Amino acid sequence: MEAQNLHDLRELARRRLPRGVFEYIDRGVEDELALRENREAFGRVKLSPHALRDVAGRTCATTLFGTPLAMPVAVAPTGSAGLVWYQGELELARAAAAAGVPFTLATAAMTSMETIASEVKGRLWFQLNMFVDRSISHAMVARAERLGFEALVLTADCPVTPNREYNARNGFALPFRVTPRSLVDMSLHPRWMASVLLRYVLGTGLPKYENYPPELRTTVTRFATAKAAGRCEDLSWDDVRTLRRLWPRALIIKGILRPEDARRAVELGADAVVVSNHGGRTVDSTEAPVAVLPRIVDAVGGRATVLMDSGVRRGSDVIKALALGARAVLVGRPTLFGTALAGQRGAAQALGLLHAEIEREMGLMGLREVSDITPDLLAQAPMAGTRADGGG
Repeated sequence: MEAQNLHDLRELARRRLPRGVFEYIDRGVEDELALRENREAFGRVKLSPHALRDVAGRTCATTLFGTPLAMPVAVAPTGSAGLVWYQGELELARAAAAAGVPFTLATAAMTSMETIASEVKGRLWFQLNMFVDRSISHAMVARAERLGFEALVLTADCPVTPNREYNARNGFALPFRVTPRSLVDMSLHPRWMASVLLRYVLGTGLPKYENYPPELRTTVTRFATAKAAGRCEDLSWDDVRTLRRLWPRALIIKGILRPEDARRAVELGADAVVVSNHGGRTVDSTEAPVAVLPRIVDAVGGRATVLMDSGVRRGSDVIKALALGARAVLVGRPTLFGTALAGQRGAAQALGLLHAEIEREMGLMGLREVSDITPDLLAQAPMAGTRADGGG
């Protein structure tokens, strides 16, 4: 009840979590230029509301890939929900299902796709990291298809390990290593220790990367040493071709910032692209996705769905993204903050706050339907060729 917006949830999560855990999910890379720019770019987009329009009975509902959506939002893939709350991925997935939005399970999640699929009756997407040994990742794809996941999301923008210096300073990184600094940090947050860490230790043991094959399924304190399970630095468009052949449902390429890359993805059969700079967690000098968005929409030309993430914190941000041509947005950190506070209830509050802000903003803008969110709402005309719908 203390949280009136997503910024409040962040502050409450900051107090509850050990500093190392909180900064692992909250911060960017290097000088955090991209992290700041993601928010500042939204601030530079101005809106021009309609007046004296009937907005009674307005709704945030829309469709995505031909399926109803309660609001133009999906939960982004994050690999750390299980660190902020006991079985956090499961709690977050349940909240997303109740809110009527898709949940994206990460490759590095601490809950298996089998558990999520059996216990969550909602829209499920699976995010894929490609391993050096492609057969490991392709086996994950086959599992996700067999379990009925609706979409496959290939992360395309993190082929090497980013420079997240704060993890080293805090004594917290993955694989997690117990150090004097991390021990002090955890001991200063007894609620987290009791409700998360000790529940794992006394129950199923330290969390593991449950989507990895059994021989590579290590705990968060160590990574698989096999070279085959390493980060795939030679990820290429050939992998997209292969995935398109293997995956029969919606294929989404996440981490697109260049128009020519968006065009190539669509030419190779992608159903959607996510305009994203990984939340400011990879390259520190990128443009904000919301600034790049019109160029990507223009390049795609309605042949596929355009989504975006990075920096969405307000309902007005969602309105701006849609006016610039996105069909929906993905949110990651805000739902983690909610999960850190109260599991499913906290994640539901994060999504509920965002839904309420979108609906309120639509009313203030003179809009009744999501389809009313068009480029003419922008105070300054977007780049030539921007479409109101992302296709799909």
